Amino acid sequence: MIQMSLKSIMRELKELKDGIGNMSKRGDQSKLWRSRTRSHVAPDEAPLESQLSEQSPWANLPPELLLDIIQRVEESETAWPARAVVVFCAAVCRSWREITKEIVKTPEQCGRLTFPISLKQPGPRESPIQCYIRRDRTSSTFLLFYGLVPSEGESDKLLLAARKVRRATCTDFVISLVADDFSRASNTYVGKLRSNFLGTKFTVYDSQSPCDSRIQSTARPRRRFHSKQVSPRLPACNYIIGTVTYELNVLRTRGPRRMHCILHSIPVSAIQEGGTAPTPSALPQSLDEQLSPLHSSKGKEPIVDIISPSIQATPVFSPGSREPLALKNKAPRWHEQLQCWCLNFKGRVTVASVKNFQLVAAVEPSHNVSPEEQEKVVLQFGKIGKDIFTMDYRYPLSAFQAFAISLSCFDTKPACE
Repeated sequence: MIQMSLKSIMRELKELKDGIGNMSKRGDQSKLWRSRTRSHVAPDEAPLESQLSEQSPWANLPPELLLDIIQRVEESETAWPARAVVVFCAAVCRSWREITKEIVKTPEQCGRLTFPISLKQPGPRESPIQCYIRRDRTSSTFLLFYGLVPSEGESDKLLLAARKVRRATCTDFVISLVADDFSRASNTYVGKLRSNFLGTKFTVYDSQSPCDSRIQSTARPRRRFHSKQVSPRLPACNYIIGTVTYELNVLRTRGPRRMHCILHSIPVSAIQEGGTAPTPSALPQSLDEQLSPLHSSKGKEPIVDIISPSIQATPVFSPGSREPLALKNKAPRWHEQLQCWCLNFKGRVTVASVKNFQLVAAVEPSHNVSPEEQEKVVLQFGKIGKDIFTMDYRYPLSAFQAFAISLSCFDTKPACE
């Protein structure tokens, strides 16, 4: 009976998915393209909770039965796109949403990505989460997909997207949950990466503050939102959570780039025995808001920049007395027969490139970090084809942090090569 009920619920959820898709359609080609490029981690615009309750007869199930059903669904649908059913469970009604949030574990605990907040949470400690990046030179965009390599049907799940914006004195990589909206006024904006003039130093900005971190203010804020929004649900400012620095190659010697990362939002104690990394539990809009209808987006209203002298912005995260985590690129070895620098990417990188790198912890003996932890690659990035790159990350980095660090490779660095 339970098995039959589970099958019925799966049918209901698929019908609910189709209903949500129909409600969000606009009937033109641009919307069809948008639906393909929209992040599959987050559901599309959901109908009102009352409408969902009327559509599904499962909204008033006893809590014990509901808990058992959602547990079965979560355990059975471990891979995307089938795992979208777990997200649909959270979209049925408030009771389903709360139980789904209680059941679904963080990537560090289960090694899977489910809700949008998963992209801001640390990856698993043992096996890395494997992704790839597709670069589009014509639109200056970079799409991060979940998977080993691109699939033939182009049905891979989009995690994050970034657009490269060149300015007079710097370059910005604006990071979003979707591939067609890079406005800071959008609720899909998650952060950005900014370079200096030479392209040797990059600053990572997050749209929200990591957990249990002290904020050191450095500037005034700039808030951007649509003119008719009286109380915009947007981050008041960006938070500096890390920097990526490339060493200058003054002598113009041949060899790989040397890079260093300082992650202000992650203490070095996170990689010590028994240590933990900050794990946010919700995006700037809570999951309740993420799964409810957003304000109407039929007409794009003008974006207004407001500088408020009363609120300070661009804060730098300082974990108090805790020292921030530092990463360095793993030194490659020179291969005499191949006459090139080599690293063991375990088959995940197939094309030689100056962009290829592996990051490990840069620690001192006083940090009491085990040798095994010091040798563990927390992020590796490399080329596998024209405009296709793999990106594998693990604890203590999140997908967002790993993506931002990897984007720094795509900026021109004549002084470092």
